[in-house]
Amino acid sequence: MLREGLTQTSPETLMAEAAQRIKALEDEAAEYKDKWLRAEAETQNVRNRTRREVDDARAYAVTKFARDVADAAENLERALASLPPPADDEPEIVGKLREGVAAIGRSFQGALERNGVARVEAAGVKFDPELHQAMAEAPSPDVPQGHVIQAWTPAWTLNGRLLKPAMVVVSKGASADQPAAPGAEPGAALDTKA
Repeated sequence: MLREGLTQTSPETLMAEAAQRIKALEDEAAEYKDKWLRAEAETQNVRNRTRREVDDARAYAVTKFARDVADAAENLERALASLPPPADDEPEIVGKLREGVAAIGRSFQGALERNGVARVEAAGVKFDPELHQAMAEAPSPDVPQGHVIQAWTPAWTLNGRLLKPAMVVVSKGASADQPAAPGAEPGAALDTKA
């Protein structure tokens, strides 16, 4: 005999309710699994981003110092260039001074290269706004338009990243009263949009 207020539930109804409850729990488990996978992916992204930032900080933390050292290397080169050319009647001390400054320059350049600081020569190459800073333009019958005629300073990079641009003079091509250089493209223009 059933107590009053209680109803008897059929086995089919119980099975349907259990199936609904199982489906709800499976949906909830799938939602938690999706959230967990997203959180794991985000954590991995944060790890990767942090690793890149640490690597960049390690590689480029000395940028200011490297820029100053590149200036010193240029000054050392200027000092060597300012010495008089070798002569037969020059004092021995001047020859030794020249050799010493040249040896210091080579050693200094080697130390820079071992530490990721590279010198990039600019004379004769096509003007690249990523590496060059145009200080002047000049007509040249020998250098095609848009190419570097003269580099006042070289470009310097630190681990492939620009440290200092080269200060350059860029060719306008041949002037109206000069013939064009062989192989120069007529009407070629310097790309100023970069």
